[in-house]
Amino acid sequence: MKQGSNHQHFLTVYDHSVSHEEFSLQIDKELDLVYTNPQPESDKLSSYYESEDYISHTDSKRSWFERTYQIVKTLAIKNKIGLVNRLQERKGTLLDIGAGTGDFLIKAKDVGWEILGVEPSEKARSLALSKGVTIIENTEILEDHSVDVITMWHVLEHVPDIEKQIKELKRLLKPSGTILIAVPNFNSFDAKHYGTYWAAYDVPRHLWHFSRTAMHKLFAREKLQVQKERPLVFDAFYVALLSEKYKTGSINLINGFRIGLQSNWSARKTKEYSSVIYEIRNMP
Repeated sequence: MKQGSNHQHFLTVYDHSVSHEEFSLQIDKELDLVYTNPQPESDKLSSYYESEDYISHTDSKRSWFERTYQIVKTLAIKNKIGLVNRLQERKGTLLDIGAGTGDFLIKAKDVGWEILGVEPSEKARSLALSKGVTIIENTEILEDHSVDVITMWHVLEHVPDIEKQIKELKRLLKPSGTILIAVPNFNSFDAKHYGTYWAAYDVPRHLWHFSRTAMHKLFAREKLQVQKERPLVFDAFYVALLSEKYKTGSINLINGFRIGLQSNWSARKTKEYSSVIYEIRNMP
């Protein structure tokens, strides 16, 4: 992404979960898009995921927090499958980019979808394969306009070349297909409340930090249209609890729940939820 006068320093943040290194966030004022600058080199980036605490790459239930996460994940998967089925009544091929441990795709297969997944993490990929999920190395092997539904659940923020990724989504999507993308929102109440401690910045694993404006503008460049936004209300509580841990050194249940609730309540008016699902289709 080209830099210019519209690009300014936004915030200094830390990797609270793995390296404890300091990173700079820059903002593209034109797009209202924040990005981690500089990005770690590709050969080093994978090392920032090498932690037992990176819960999305495991099925771990070591603590009450991890057990609660897995319960909420199960409920969230059920809701996501329901959303996919409502938006695309005629089942076909579903591609999940950043498939993690494969649980979402397993449930999609159970209700009649032909499933494909892409997952760069070797640990998560191995778990997905052990469950019978079809994992491909990359999407470049797929034909143009061959996918009915493409999902990226908290994955777009991890992609090094965002413009290339969006072009690839456009190439893969059938004319009548749907893209569903969930990302955190740095304009949410909890993001502003916690500032540098906001867990959803998650540098340097999160290379991009989105606003609702940025999502609309980025996809419009490729003739893709955000048709609807949907909140992920559970995310506000999860992010607030983790942010409390980063800020105070312990998970404060009362404060975390209070800020999560306040964030969701505020967003009823502002629409600035902690995380948002974007329903994206080809422009008419």
